[in-house]
Amino acid sequence: MPALLCLENPLLDVQAFGNQELLQKYGLKANDAILAETSHQGLFEDLINNFAAGTTAGGGAQNTARGAQYILPSDSVVYLGCVGDDTYADTLRESCQKAGVRAEYLVDQAHPTGRCGIVITDKNRSLCTELGAANHYKLEHLKRPEIWSLVESSEIYFVGGYHLTVCPEAALALAEEAAAKNKIYVMSLSAPFIPIAFKDALDKTEPYWDYLVGNESEALTWAQSHGSETDDIPTIAGHLANLPKANASRPRVVLITQGSSPTVVAVSGTPGHEEIPVRKISAEEIIDTTGAGDAFAGGLLAGIVQQKSLRTSVDMGHWLARLGILEMGPNYPLPKQLFTPV
Repeated sequence: MPALLCLENPLLDVQAFGNQELLQKYGLKANDAILAETSHQGLFEDLINNFAAGTTAGGGAQNTARGAQYILPSDSVVYLGCVGDDTYADTLRESCQKAGVRAEYLVDQAHPTGRCGIVITDKNRSLCTELGAANHYKLEHLKRPEIWSLVESSEIYFVGGYHLTVCPEAALALAEEAAAKNKIYVMSLSAPFIPIAFKDALDKTEPYWDYLVGNESEALTWAQSHGSETDDIPTIAGHLANLPKANASRPRVVLITQGSSPTVVAVSGTPGHEEIPVRKISAEEIIDTTGAGDAFAGGLLAGIVQQKSLRTSVDMGHWLARLGILEMGPNYPLPKQLFTPV
């Protein structure tokens, strides 16, 4: 049975190298993540027809699930989300099967599988997501006996923040189960708009965070949406770590990544913070940063599953993120490489 259960929005990534003109055409920022609106409807066809786009399995927590499974023994990870009844969903299933991840999708007959348009410019990536069927995940799926048995057998739950835009009830159900059964609940902030546009849903999960993962932009928007005037990442991380916690039997760990700068780590009840350097990579080596944060979370989770030290688990995240950056799309090299500590 799986040790790690991941929940979020399964998507098919449609990605291509673009340019500033393409970004301006659709009102996109060079390094951002947003939900698609009416003005973005032509983006996917534009990428396919005019920019030689490729497709790959995506969605933050699905990338993370595949990343964790890359390190862990077979059958360690199960992934939940909602897809359509179409060939896109078949592609996602094949990708999870190849990675060794058990995918238990809810199939929505009325909507197509979601997709994410990714425009790569220089070393930046702009994500524009059309949720499709992913937007129709239901708590009832999580509560099905055959699915809930997987919840009960798993020791760690990982929920991507994007799922708060879809079914916050499912995210909260896992949070409450983790606290009640002394299991580990890990939340990702996922995108800068989540702490703003979905502040209430995020705040409801807040007491249950055993680990919180985000990047500096997400941390800053969290601080802004909660009335803080500081832009000091260690200060924000420390505040997040020491918010009230439902399960007081373990400390809360907050991890804020900063690209090529060290990852800031704050632990509740522990003064100060730690800064853990990332794995070195030259600008010339970088292929695509898409999914780097997801890969970091995957490596971190693998370390947690294996009961590694916090510093080693963070290093495992850095190691996997580096591998992913050397690939096109949120993928990891084959044959599998073995983690070696710094």
